[in-house]
Amino acid sequence: MFRNPSLLFTHFRHFRRRHHHHHKLRHRFMSTISHTLSHPIYTIWAANTGLGKTLVSTGIAASAITNPPSTVIYIKPLQTGFPLDSDAGFVYRKIPQILHHRNTQLSLLASNQTLNASLPAAKSKLGNDFNQNELSTKNGFGEIGFSEERKVGGENGCELICKTMYAWEEAISPHLAAEREGAVVADSDVLELLKKCLKIGVGGSNKGSVLSLVETAGGVASPGSSGSLQCDLYRPFRLPCILVGDGRLGGISGTISAYESLTLRGYDVDAIVLEDHGLENEVPLLSYLRNRVPVLVLPSIPKDPLDNLMEWFDESQSVFDSLKEITISSFQKRTERLHEMPKKAQEIFWWPFTQHKLIPEEKVTVIDSRCGENFAVHKVEDEGCITQMFDACASWWTQGPNAALQIKLARDMGYTAARFGHVMFPENVYEPALECAELLLQSVGKGWASRVYFSDNGSTAIEIALKMAFRKFLVDNELLLNIPQDNTLDSRIELKVLALKGSYHGDTLGAMEAQAPSPYTGFLQQPWYTGRGLFLDPPLVSMCNGVWKITVPRNIHAKDVILEDTLTFSSHEQVFNKSRDDSSLASIYSTYISDELLLSSGSTKSSHVGALIIEPVIQGAGGMLMVDPLFQRVLAKECKIRKIPVIFDEVFTGFWRLGVESAAELLFCKPDIACFAKLMTGGVIPLAVTLATNDVFKSFVGDSKLKALLHGHSYSAHALGCAAACNSIKWFKDPQTNPNLAPEQKFLRELWDTEVVRMISFHPAVKRVVSLGTLFAVELQVGDDDAGYTSRCATSLLEKLHEDGIYMRPLGDVIYIMCGPCASPQVCLRMLNTFYARLGEFWQGKIQNAREVQS
Repeated sequence: MFRNPSLLFTHFRHFRRRHHHHHKLRHRFMSTISHTLSHPIYTIWAANTGLGKTLVSTGIAASAITNPPSTVIYIKPLQTGFPLDSDAGFVYRKIPQILHHRNTQLSLLASNQTLNASLPAAKSKLGNDFNQNELSTKNGFGEIGFSEERKVGGENGCELICKTMYAWEEAISPHLAAEREGAVVADSDVLELLKKCLKIGVGGSNKGSVLSLVETAGGVASPGSSGSLQCDLYRPFRLPCILVGDGRLGGISGTISAYESLTLRGYDVDAIVLEDHGLENEVPLLSYLRNRVPVLVLPSIPKDPLDNLMEWFDESQSVFDSLKEITISSFQKRTERLHEMPKKAQEIFWWPFTQHKLIPEEKVTVIDSRCGENFAVHKVEDEGCITQMFDACASWWTQGPNAALQIKLARDMGYTAARFGHVMFPENVYEPALECAELLLQSVGKGWASRVYFSDNGSTAIEIALKMAFRKFLVDNELLLNIPQDNTLDSRIELKVLALKGSYHGDTLGAMEAQAPSPYTGFLQQPWYTGRGLFLDPPLVSMCNGVWKITVPRNIHAKDVILEDTLTFSSHEQVFNKSRDDSSLASIYSTYISDELLLSSGSTKSSHVGALIIEPVIQGAGGMLMVDPLFQRVLAKECKIRKIPVIFDEVFTGFWRLGVESAAELLFCKPDIACFAKLMTGGVIPLAVTLATNDVFKSFVGDSKLKALLHGHSYSAHALGCAAACNSIKWFKDPQTNPNLAPEQKFLRELWDTEVVRMISFHPAVKRVVSLGTLFAVELQVGDDDAGYTSRCATSLLEKLHEDGIYMRPLGDVIYIMCGPCASPQVCLRMLNTFYARLGEFWQGKIQNAREVQS
């Protein structure tokens, strides 16, 4: 039960005062990238430069303003050639001309604003009024505050809002202009300002009749000012697209390439429009697209620079009207689908690990897409916005790619799918599988493994490992001498595993038999479960009140042994120090393990412990339990002495999850067999491997096929998974692509601020903390009747964190934050601060509830 709530409250107030100077408790982690779905917002792209994007933007804007009267917002994020060339200025001037030419009798309030300009561009624009000393500048930009406005007709009519976000003087690519003029803007700043500009059309009297157009610069893959390709720069918003194609000679290829570049990154292209050059490029485009995307043709654009284009806009009006209708129709279909998805999901999905009765419709998270480590989530409130949420459970511990790796994985998997599709694996070799196996043996298998066995998920990798280990045990202990040649059952031999309580090795029936009883193995879940193992209660490590402590179960050591001096550490580095092998605790562990193995083997001569299986260092699904690495090291040593094969289940812990490529590096010992999955492919596609030593492999070599490992899957070593794994393995361990990995180092930098982690460990709401590599976990301080996997004590806390933009899914009373190996430590720090602030609110709520119960 809770301790005295008044005393806890007093302690908590003192604790807050003591640490307030380090961090602001009210800090919130809110992702900056979001946009509204209150109205259609479209990005105008082009297959190349000079294809008429601004004319298309103008035509769509004119059509939207005149039918029906509405508000159009035109945004040009990056403009070069300014002020002589200003696309926003063109739209601002041309729309009133079109309305006047058509005698629409509509009133129009038009405005045009330039927000930031490089100093050369600002000087050209302001002329004699330019005074750099009076100009507010940042990163080589001046906030020139240029704005112009004009009114046509009477009151209460249409509105046109034009904005240029960043402008440079030289008419070249933004990345070159930025370099030459000393005015570089970060991608994050571009997106943040774009978000603010897009909010202009939210709410107000024009709700429902607003259209926003965002016009890019150059072609789809033209660089932005930072050098990032624009198709990558704007990807976090994933705005629907209108692609201006190329009607010239060679334009079919360029248009298809641009279209594929966009779709490969997850954009929706709702229409393609191109100028008629008499070549009928639209015909092969329509054939290629198979009518999935409409292709519209504009009349030829007059070449005379003195032509005011009024006749051309008249001839093109039906095309632009169609484009406007496409934007409205696509927007309506998208929003309707997003709104109906929660209800549809509840009606037809059967979610894993979910009690459906506890999930109301409003709690269903609608994920529109993901970019790097963020979900783009649809929220009905706040004008139905699409907002970013950090995927703090790494999508069941699989995800690690940042946005750049995600794009590379998509490209290389697309190439691999086109080259191979799927090909069967037995007796065959193809490049992705061979390269993947070579990389695995050079990385997580280096120094011990010689063979790679492919499968498709972690559970099956475990079952393969068990088959390997049992065969190796039988061969080494000469227990196969009397097995009949027909491979029939010998009932005299019973094999079981040595494993740890709190372990979890998967949900298939065989994998479940290798783990101790838990909520996952209960009769309601697995009536066949018997638990074929000797399950030891391991010593656990966690941070409590600022120090790392080892909790040793009572049955491991005698009551009269004093261990206090060996159970407390100031850092987790000390916990992993191999010098602990000479401690008295190591001897106690060895004696305990030997005694348990002796008792187990003494029960019957036909019963044998045939394999040791452990999750090295961290037991994930068991509650993010950190096992004393010394205990696991001694355990592996004792098993190898007895010719019991050692299996490391690294499905969760492998590939930098714990800050090193393989958790075996933290234990300073090698397994005989190890299983990997999840982060191995960056989490984008299922693939698993079981690595083994050459001695394990030789246990299956013989003259009869019955001696071979008769196990396999249709998608063993499938090419797409192997390609993804090759990319991820190389990306995570390259300092050029992973900023958290210093050159020549074999571990990640500290991602979770040690001072904040320590501060959280003092919190009265916290029972224990584990922080290692990409993992930060907290077990909440709750009553005995509300503890464990089935606890719902964290519900209110998680709801608040969801509001803050952090997506989390608990393990009962254990909540965790997980990032990728390439994650920014600054992002991790903001999440920790946000978590700490919400933790205080959560605990005060608990105290208040306890007081109400007492009264």
